[in-house]
Amino acid sequence: MAKAPVLTPRAEDFPRWYQDIVNKAELADNGPVRGTMVIRPYGYGLWERMQQEMDARIKETGTQNAYFPLLIPQSYLTREAEHVEGFAPELAVVTHGGGKELEEPAVVRPTSETIVNEYFSKWIQSYRDLPLLINQWANVVRWELRPRLFLRTSEFLWQEGHTAHATYEEARDFAARIHRDVYGDFLRNVLATDFVSGRKTARERFAGAINTLTLESMMGDGKALQMVTSHELGQNFARAFRTQYLSKDGTQELVWQTSWGSTTRMIGALVMTHGDDDGLRVPPRLAPIQVVVLAIKGDETVLATVRETGDRLRSAGLRVHVDDRTDTPFGRRAVDWELKGVPVRVEIGPRDLENGTAVLVRRIPGGKEPVPVDALAGTLPGILEEDQALLLEQSRERRESRTVDVSTIEEAVEAATAGGWARIPWAVLGEDGEAGLAEHAVTVRCLVAEDGSVPDADDAPGNVAVVARAY
Repeated sequence: MAKAPVLTPRAEDFPRWYQDIVNKAELADNGPVRGTMVIRPYGYGLWERMQQEMDARIKETGTQNAYFPLLIPQSYLTREAEHVEGFAPELAVVTHGGGKELEEPAVVRPTSETIVNEYFSKWIQSYRDLPLLINQWANVVRWELRPRLFLRTSEFLWQEGHTAHATYEEARDFAARIHRDVYGDFLRNVLATDFVSGRKTARERFAGAINTLTLESMMGDGKALQMVTSHELGQNFARAFRTQYLSKDGTQELVWQTSWGSTTRMIGALVMTHGDDDGLRVPPRLAPIQVVVLAIKGDETVLATVRETGDRLRSAGLRVHVDDRTDTPFGRRAVDWELKGVPVRVEIGPRDLENGTAVLVRRIPGGKEPVPVDALAGTLPGILEEDQALLLEQSRERRESRTVDVSTIEEAVEAATAGGWARIPWAVLGEDGEAGLAEHAVTVRCLVAEDGSVPDADDAPGNVAVVARAY
């Protein structure tokens, strides 16, 4: 009898395949409270690498990290009506503490615009205090009715940026800079993930914002995933919290604000964008482990060579793990590293030593070949860059090949329900058509200009709506 596959094939059951990878690649487990998750060390290692790469880009904009409380007085959320209405169904509320009922219930933060503004209003007095650029790495809670690990959980990890500016133009340009230079650069050059960059419709906009910029990516099954968002908040929160400054002219002015965020959802995106029937495929620039060096047998000479090879590759600037657990069968270890998507395996056994070679196994394009051990340090950096570029190319090809231009709402629904994306003129679709799409579980992922750029307004001439089913 043929052996059962390690993973459910993607073509057979994509959701089950996703769950199989999350489990067998040891990314996460379900938490004890419905909708929560335990992120396991390998999954958290991926998040740490994402943090490092994005944090560096965030700081290049002049933004500094801070931390705000997890518990927010419920009255804060009620000050901005649209904001509280948008989040009301998702709120977790604490009513008791220390064995007593609280005088005022506290909300477990779903996002921090309200508490940030409470303190911005204290810290900002003059135009000299602007711009104020703050980011925090934290957890948030949004009560999720249909949880799925990484993609939709009641508690998740994220970064949220909050900024205050003297003018509308400065806030608009900063939101666009984050969208482009932090998030777009990270997705393209680290996560190797293709995306469409656009603006959300009024229906899909963040509660309390005047504009939301988004990056949308196509997953392996053709559905869309909102990867990140950057919001122009206008003066809505500033007005509610009286966040104002004394201008150079001596007048009191409300600040203009932005907020923007990315979450552990990107780990789910990594699985669904690059994974295959053998497991994860992790882009080399992201990978916590770029190269794993495996000892095939417990021969002392083999073990010594494996460890020396690991040291040489580390000295060459690579992130390396040495697997010398020869009490565990080699085949099982090889499958485990394949599931985890480590870009390169270097396998060394007694026969390889005799020839002065190692077997180089490439996870991303597939294939294996003998390579002189002494040549590995010089060869691997170039191979890893090739594989990084290949993943981005495959992601782009998938989106382009499964996106069609349509001229009617019926054609848009047909394309989305068939597992692809559709582009339809916004003048044809409009808000009424958008509501009609929702009846078929299809949404407008974003609006783009005719030339593919981000439009300046929802109703700009020539706007095109990108529509799809989404996670």
